[in-house]
Amino acid sequence: MKNRYEALLVLNTQGKEDTVKDVVDRLESEFQKEGAEIEQVQKMDKRPFAYVAGELDAGHYVNFIFHADPQLIVKLRAKFKLDPEVYRQHYQKLREKKEQPAKKRVAAEK
Repeated sequence: MKNRYEALLVLNTQGKEDTVKDVVDRLESEFQKEGAEIEQVQKMDKRPFAYVAGELDAGHYVNFIFHADPQLIVKLRAKFKLDPEVYRQHYQKLREKKEQPAKKRVAAEK
């Protein structure tokens, strides 16, 4: 059964800010190659970190919303941990998207 997930990736693009789009496209293809169905990709630009815990003081944030099997998350974590352009990663299971019922139009007659 496929669940709906959100992956927040922080990219290390220090010295190569012009290649961010290429990195995001490559990561998107990696998700699809592993069997995930991508619903949405949000590029959230470069942001400074609240505190510096490593060699970077800022990173490009990218949010992926996708459908995948639960065991795929472990594979993605291991794969992106070895990727030098992925600085941090966080995965969260989301609720299934509910269809909004169509609102009835009530015409006020006066």
